[in-house]
Amino acid sequence: MYDLHIDTDVTVQLSDCCREDAKAVLDVLDRFYQLEDVTVPGSADAAGPAPTVWTATFDTAGGRRQEVRPPQLTDKVGAVLTGGYHAVGEVEKVLAEGFDIQSLQSVSGDQETEARLLLASR
Repeated sequence: MYDLHIDTDVTVQLSDCCREDAKAVLDVLDRFYQLEDVTVPGSADAAGPAPTVWTATFDTAGGRRQEVRPPQLTDKVGAVLTGGYHAVGEVEKVLAEGFDIQSLQSVSGDQETEARLLLASR
């Protein structure tokens, strides 16, 4: 028997955006799902080129399920979601409630899928 909760983690990678937009998207997901791990490269005061990828892992089986008014983004945000089919689909639904989403590509494997999205403010 297959357990739908066997793979509930989704890794979210955000790129091609400023720190504020990455934080806004991750905050939406953090209020809905349980944040397990986050990597925010560099500090806000770091000199030199800005970081290009923010990564967080969310457990779609846990969390507060708080609905959040979607924030305004300053520009489009590239997002890559990786995890089990059901879990990635759930994260896409939450993002679609707050942002306009353009699906760029989906790559499916035996046990997990990867969805590439472009997020924009409504």
